[in-house]
Amino acid sequence: MTYSSHHSTNGVFPRQICFTLTLGILAGFSISLMILNATSLSRKEMFLGPPPARYSDIHDHKALDDIPPLKKEILLHTHDHDNETLAASLYREVRILCWVLTGPQNHDIRAKHVKATWGRRCNRLIFMSSKEDPALPAVALDVKEGRENLWAKTKAAFRYVYENHFDEADWFLKADDDTYIVMENLRYMLQPYNTSQPLYFGCKFKPYVKQGYMSGGAGYALSKEAVRRFALKGLKDQSGVLCRTDGGGAEDVEMGKCMENLGVLAGDSRDSLGRGRFFPFVPEHHLIPGHMSDDFWYKKYIYYPVSEGMGCCSDSAVSFHYVSPSQMYVMEYLLYHLRPYGIDRKIEPLENIHTEKKP
Repeated sequence: MTYSSHHSTNGVFPRQICFTLTLGILAGFSISLMILNATSLSRKEMFLGPPPARYSDIHDHKALDDIPPLKKEILLHTHDHDNETLAASLYREVRILCWVLTGPQNHDIRAKHVKATWGRRCNRLIFMSSKEDPALPAVALDVKEGRENLWAKTKAAFRYVYENHFDEADWFLKADDDTYIVMENLRYMLQPYNTSQPLYFGCKFKPYVKQGYMSGGAGYALSKEAVRRFALKGLKDQSGVLCRTDGGGAEDVEMGKCMENLGVLAGDSRDSLGRGRFFPFVPEHHLIPGHMSDDFWYKKYIYYPVSEGMGCCSDSAVSFHYVSPSQMYVMEYLLYHLRPYGIDRKIEPLENIHTEKKP
């Protein structure tokens, strides 16, 4: 009798413990699900982690406009002991006027950061806007703002440059206020060429124009003779045979058609290894393998074969596009301040900088 009672008691307590434990697990799981829903995490994310992040580099103007503007000034400094003798010589020998497309809405959030970074290495820097701003300086062109008016604005800008600053430079660079230019590399690339020849260089695309045309966003540089022909023939042609007379059309395509009709050669800006120097996107877009699918428009447009990875880009690259103001200062730091200790790069000899230049 005693044995039977003891056996019955031992059987009840394990069942109660199991029931309580099961109830606790269910309650805990229910609470976890409530928290999960409250934090907007999926069950898959809870157990497997979040999905891989998309590439964060910028591919269009909308994404660039969504970036908050810089609110604090970034102070820059110089290195007094850097050997800039060769760069200084090129600065004097290869004079470049830089004119930058901008608008009143971007004077403070983009243009001033161009001026603070790469723009200060131009022999002359002018911003083309629809509102005057002496602080930049920005010229007020009589052209309405908007991407549909870029061709009209480009024509007005080159007309202004020819009429007011033609004798101040040998080459004339057009860039956007989200383009970053390595001016020393641009001078290095241009120095062998004779600026009295009709030439222009940039990131060459192949559709629409037989000899190709240069991407507007990556920037393009016209020789003195190319600007002279554009101003005296192209802009004065009212028939539309040489250059489109209205302000419509894609700026870079229309410039390409106009240059071809004026006998201006679309030059090859690649280095001796066939690597590109002008790029229409930020560095990540070109450096990371698989970033661009095979049917991506850039691969269809680019004039020369394109490589991915470190082979994509020349060691003397000139330009990148869709560069945010903050990224411009990152570029400044990486290019002009960061130095791996104990590594000194070999400087390639210049080709005939003080002799007759090739056509």
